[in-house]
Order: sequence, then structure tokens, then C-alpha cells
Amino acid sequence: MRIGLLGTGPWAQMAHAPALSRHEKLDFAGVWGRRPEAAKELAERHGVRTYDDVDELFADVDAVAVALPPQVQAGLAARAARAGCHLLLDKPLAPTVEQGRAVVEAVEEAGVASVVFFTTRFQPEPEAWITEQAGVPGWFTAQAHWLGAVFTSESPFATPWRREKGALWDVGPHALSVLLPVLGDVRRVTAAAYGPGDTAHVVLDHAGGASSTLTLSLTAPPAASGAALELRGEAGVTALPESSDGAVPALMRAADALLASARTGRPHPCDAAFGLRVTEILTAADDLLNGNSH
Repeated sequence: MRIGLLGTGPWAQMAHAPALSRHEKLDFAGVWGRRPEAAKELAERHGVRTYDDVDELFADVDAVAVALPPQVQAGLAARAARAGCHLLLDKPLAPTVEQGRAVVEAVEEAGVASVVFFTTRFQPEPEAWITEQAGVPGWFTAQAHWLGAVFTSESPFATPWRREKGALWDVGPHALSVLLPVLGDVRRVTAAAYGPGDTAHVVLDHAGGASSTLTLSLTAPPAASGAALELRGEAGVTALPESSDGAVPALMRAADALLASARTGRPHPCDAAFGLRVTEILTAADDLLNGNSH
């Protein structure tokens, strides 16, 4: 499968380009970016072509991987799907439900495969744990902490969109990607409140009858950063295991999932439709946090 990369930022450099280069079943064809010089530099580093025209890239490849801010990703993903490209997308799918829905509609109309890269879902130990816990009845509550120090340390991820959207939209998708397959869909976001910095506390009511609480931050002290998720129920207490794998091997597994979905026509659990559902839940929490009512 010939694949192109959209984006040239830290994530494209650290995760996407290395994963696409190393994957044996992908032919990494080229890079397009909003900054032509950065695209040229990244493409040269990996021995691939630079594309100045994004539509020309779409015409040359079977799939695209997207490493762009959500508001930019959404429009280009829909455009790529309409050009017949399978999509390896980043989370969150889109910053609004409307934009997310446009991606899903384009994917469905074009009949292309889509996978949204929720890192935890493509790491072997966490994914095996999620599958196991999804089959266990009687979960009562869950607590998730996703605490980053992006704005309290020298991080390359202190990007404009993260400053604007905050932890809810950056690390919230990771927490939801674990909770939804285990506890079921969210029936209602029952509460949301801000803590220190951009910290958000969110309480969810799940279809399975359990409730969960999320504490999300990008402004945690570096010594307090990290991710943890604990389930409590009739079976006792269990915690999400850490993974020995970093982003590049996980992204290569996401590419495997895209290849399988493209080959079989079967949607992956982390497809664009799931990405849209996550966007809907984040939007409901955002509305509560900021006093918007629909």
C-alpha cells in the first residue's frame, strides 16, 4: 500500500515518518506539509518525495497518514477520502461534531478504510487487558488519570491547538478509548469542572450501568505526570497495565489495522465513526465546562 504523510511537526517527525519508513508492507511515498521547507527536510531525511500540492499526493497514493492539528486534519481527511485514500488519522478526529461527521460521511461514501490512532489501543498489553475486561460483567466504577506536563516542562507538544483546546481534547480521547470498549457507550456526561491550570474533571454515566471519573491535565507538575486507569466491580479491582512499547511500534500496529480493514472491508473498532463518538462526548463535556447549553 502506497502511503503519504500529511504534516511535519514533532509528532510527524518522532512517530509517523519513522513508522511509515520501517513498515514492511507500506511504501512510504512522500510528505506534504503546510510549511514547504519543513516538508522538504522531513522528506529528504526519509528518502521520499516532497509534495507541494496535496491533491497530487492523494492521486499518487492508496492511503494517507495525518499528523496535523484536528481542525486541519478534519478537512483534509474528508478530501483524501473523497479522492479514494484510506485514512490513518490522529486523535481527536475533529474539534467539532459537524467536522467529524463530515469525515465519517466522506469515508462511508468513498468506501475507504479508516483507523484513528489512539495510542493505548495499539499497544499489546493494554489492548489485551481492554479485551479481557470488556468480557467481565459487573463493573461498578472506573477512575482515569491522564496527567501531562506539556505546559510545565520543555515539551515539543506545547502547540497552539493544545493551548486552545486543553487537556480535555488532547488526553481525553486516550481515556475514552479505554473506557468505552469496557464500560459501554456514554449515556450522559453528568458533571465537568475545571481544576488547576487546564485540568478538567469529568464524570460519565455509561450504558453498562457503571460510572467513571476522568482527571485530565497538560499542566501537571512533571513529578506528578503519567496515566493510570482503575476499574472496580464485582470481579474486584484491576488497573490498566503499562506498555513496554513506544509510539512508533504502536503506530505500525495501527497501520497493520488499516491494511487489514482495507483488505477485508471490515471496520476497525477505532475507525472514524468511533473517532466521531469520542468527539461527541468531548463536546458534551466541553459544553458543561464552559457553560454552553444546547
